[in-house]
Amino acid sequence: MPLLPPRRIATAAAALPLVLIAGGCSYLEGGSTAADPDSAECEPFREWQDTDGGTVHVYASIRDVEADRLETSWADFVSCTGIDVQYEGTGEFEAQIQVMVDGGNAPDLAFFPQPGLVERFASAGDLLPLPDAVRERAEAGFSEDWLNYTTVDGEMYGVPLGANVKSFVWYSPGYFAENGYEVPETWDDMIELSDAIVEAGDKPWCAGIESGDATGWPATDWVENVMLRENGPEVYDQWVSHEIPFNDEAVADAMNRVDGILRNPDYVNGGYGDVQSIATTAFQEAGLPILEDQCAMHMMGSFYAANWPEGTEVGEDGDVFAFNMPPIDPEIGTPVLGGGEFVGAFADRPEVVAFQEYLATAEWADSRAAEGAWISAHQDLDLDTLQSPTDRLGAEVLRDPDAVFRFDGADIMPAAVGAGTFWRGMVNWINGDDTEETLTYIEDSWPSS
Repeated sequence: MPLLPPRRIATAAAALPLVLIAGGCSYLEGGSTAADPDSAECEPFREWQDTDGGTVHVYASIRDVEADRLETSWADFVSCTGIDVQYEGTGEFEAQIQVMVDGGNAPDLAFFPQPGLVERFASAGDLLPLPDAVRERAEAGFSEDWLNYTTVDGEMYGVPLGANVKSFVWYSPGYFAENGYEVPETWDDMIELSDAIVEAGDKPWCAGIESGDATGWPATDWVENVMLRENGPEVYDQWVSHEIPFNDEAVADAMNRVDGILRNPDYVNGGYGDVQSIATTAFQEAGLPILEDQCAMHMMGSFYAANWPEGTEVGEDGDVFAFNMPPIDPEIGTPVLGGGEFVGAFADRPEVVAFQEYLATAEWADSRAAEGAWISAHQDLDLDTLQSPTDRLGAEVLRDPDAVFRFDGADIMPAAVGAGTFWRGMVNWINGDDTEETLTYIEDSWPSS
């Protein structure tokens, strides 16, 4: 099935819940509603009420249900401050944000899913350093590791927004129980499980890497997870920073291990077709065959919880649940691969800075977390707002002081590679290019120093 079209620009104030009307809302020009700024409900937003309204244009890659939840999460801010937040989500963010900036039509704020893109626009002088008030809130709420991802030449250009764990394997507890399958504890266990599912006449895996201009990124997550588990964080860091070449033997070994699943015609692509169908299956829809027992497992980040149909019960005894991809080498253990978005600004009008500040608070993080299928690396996030068991699992994994965490490698690499040749190379690989050819293509594209 094709991707849904990009969300049209929507104004959060136009979709406020009816409860606000009962709480003393008044009608504004144009038919929108707003809360009484002096009401108790607006107390948390008092410090941003002196901006005299205004409009903030936000551009991001977050779409569909997740975008709806975003807009709901800041609806009270909009209602109480009079600042109109216009949001647009698109599957072509990585390509179109450059077009917009080059054309003098940059949004006020962008939610960057790759630190490499933040560095690109910061180095070009397009992105603005964080205002002091925003930087102070960011430093109070996030660890140095997270803030370093958007620090360029000593200046901070972005604030962490959402976070995710990118090493979840989704499955159906009911299907596992009915067939006597257990959650694997090692990679070898996972392969033995996959073979048992094949022997029973089913497909163990489903996958999809189609994502508009960003097609290919889900396949890079497979390589990154295996690189981290097979070689450890030190070699992973060397690979991401190009201290070892992209076609190094360690990377080839990781690709070959991924090949054993994603390009194994006996293993994939449950519910959709052959190996090549992976390249044309939208990532949002790729895991849905699990609900029909058409495949047993789907590797995708914690954020995939938002893509299950309404009414799907997520939990250990529910319709779907997840486990962290098991270790390959017991001495390396089970490191965590993750990602997230960062808020960067192309404008510094008062209303833009006010919204930046709000998005850096634990209060906003709690508001978004309460909508479900989302977590944050904010150190003061209230875990009790996380109703989904997989959200709670992801947040606890991120907070574990003993966990080895690494950010998605493609998101840190130079954008021309991480959001370019790595994505395209994986699509070509799924479609039949051999591993050596693919890795050499990506290596040859690495920008010279």
